[in-house]
Amino acid sequence: MSAVVERVQRAVEAGGRLARAPAEARTKALEALAAALADPGVRARVLEANGQDLTAATGLAPALARRLKLDAVKLDTLADGARQLAARTDPLGTVLARRKLDEGLVLTQERCPLGVLAVVFESRPDALVQIASLALRSGNAVLLKGGREAAQSNRALADVVRGALERAGLPPDAVQLLDDRSEVEALLGLEKGVDLVVARGGKEFVEHVRARSRIPVLAHAEGVCHVFLHRSADPAKAARIVVDSKVTYPAACNAVETLLWEPGAEAALDASVTALRSAGVELRGDAATRARHAEMKPATEADWDAEYGALVLAVARVPDLDAALGHIARHGSQHTEAIVAADRAAAERFLAEVDAACVFHDASTRFADGYRFGLGGEVGIGTGKLHARGPVGVDGLLTFRWILRGSGQVSADYGPGKKPFLHQDL
Repeated sequence: MSAVVERVQRAVEAGGRLARAPAEARTKALEALAAALADPGVRARVLEANGQDLTAATGLAPALARRLKLDAVKLDTLADGARQLAARTDPLGTVLARRKLDEGLVLTQERCPLGVLAVVFESRPDALVQIASLALRSGNAVLLKGGREAAQSNRALADVVRGALERAGLPPDAVQLLDDRSEVEALLGLEKGVDLVVARGGKEFVEHVRARSRIPVLAHAEGVCHVFLHRSADPAKAARIVVDSKVTYPAACNAVETLLWEPGAEAALDASVTALRSAGVELRGDAATRARHAEMKPATEADWDAEYGALVLAVARVPDLDAALGHIARHGSQHTEAIVAADRAAAERFLAEVDAACVFHDASTRFADGYRFGLGGEVGIGTGKLHARGPVGVDGLLTFRWILRGSGQVSADYGPGKKPFLHQDL
């Protein structure tokens, strides 16, 4: 515990320096990070470390292996995300509101960092860079713990990030890599020092963190996402959206897991099924769907709640839009839901009534991503309703302070029968 307390204290001190540094210094660190990720020598070291992890990960589930692997495209995306954040106006000190309470008594609401973040994430080593980049832009220190299967990759990438901080004249201890799960367990028991824990991973792990932590937790758990084919859906458009939602990265939390269709959408269903089968997707259908596509495996009740993370998709017929909304409410994880429909009224109703962090019309569920939203990446996708929801970028890592500048006023002078407040917005 003492070692964890010492590391947290170093993060608190480094985070304070990071938050107080000029905006230009944080921008310089992000530019240095983007440049390093594009440097051939750095990339070779990172990919070599990743190769060691891949060699050691024999027997790893295919979905986890895909998340673990780094390549040139992933490194290019990380560099581009850092450049996006470097180009963004620094948010610290932004005035959200200014109000004159009285002459010479002015109140402002200003953005500031949360402080110290602790982020526990899954086997994707590229998440380390995304999270660290967002922490730099938002002025937060961050303690990171990735999956043990990505240990060498995470060390190599953490060295790249810390080097970028040093080149910008900022404290490298603003980004620290925790060594093992025991440090995470010790950290969760702390009462002060860490301001927010972000838990990314399987449902059981996230619930464990919630139960153990004495620190507020932002959960990034399961993604049971749906695409609903309305009777007005264009078949070709539906097939493209469904295939992209399932096939481009089936291990991602924003991949579709259940396809719903209503009577009248048979052509859109048929086109989607043909395209999915061509892409090697295993389809599991309810009785009504299998009556039309007998080659499907029978779906069970468990399939409607499954996050496969693989090339498997459950398919069900629902009587109408009301039933689709009901199915999503019962089985969805409030992550991302999509409708394919030419009927604008039906689409707008879906967008208005589905209770999820991300709700789309005629677009792939795979757009639910911090990089694609222009956030530069994401710390996670919040499926709760407090603090931050959806892809959590810079804005989700900020809070605010109330700053009051006076000229000798005291509260006893104000109130009924006394001096009135002006409460004039400036």
